[in-house]
Amino acid sequence: MKLMKHVNNISKVQVEQAIERLAQICESVPAQLKAIPLKDLEFKPAPHKWSKKEVIGHLIDSATNNHHRFVRAQFDVLPAIQYDQDKWNQFGYYQIMEAGHLIDFWYLYNLHLVELMRRIPETLYKNEVQVKGEVYELDFLMVDYVDHLEHHLRQII
Repeated sequence: MKLMKHVNNISKVQVEQAIERLAQICESVPAQLKAIPLKDLEFKPAPHKWSKKEVIGHLIDSATNNHHRFVRAQFDVLPAIQYDQDKWNQFGYYQIMEAGHLIDFWYLYNLHLVELMRRIPETLYKNEVQVKGEVYELDFLMVDYVDHLEHHLRQII
């Protein structure tokens, strides 16, 4: 099977900006999430649609899998890291977990990712990771992680 490689032109500045956006999100968003009434966090718009709590769970799963990508891209040759987001959400039991716990865990995990991303040497930014049969460079994955997070936060807040 031939892997499709995504070529990107992500700059060091774009990576630094993404990291700073993530740091700002960590400072401002937890209080906003905790201000959402529980009934709104738990509301499911349809049986197979995620509630806001489950979207927060998805963001935890995204952080978990991207943590692996960010670390392993630095030393593994083309690690393959992917996950079934629906299964992870279902078997993460986010809908029945306490909302404050989910928000606190999401916050701390992302603070950790900020610290990790700040320390990744620029010389490793072009290292590659396989995701669902496609190849992405580490710098793209870091920027894309923050873009993805912002997309879902706009759905919640």
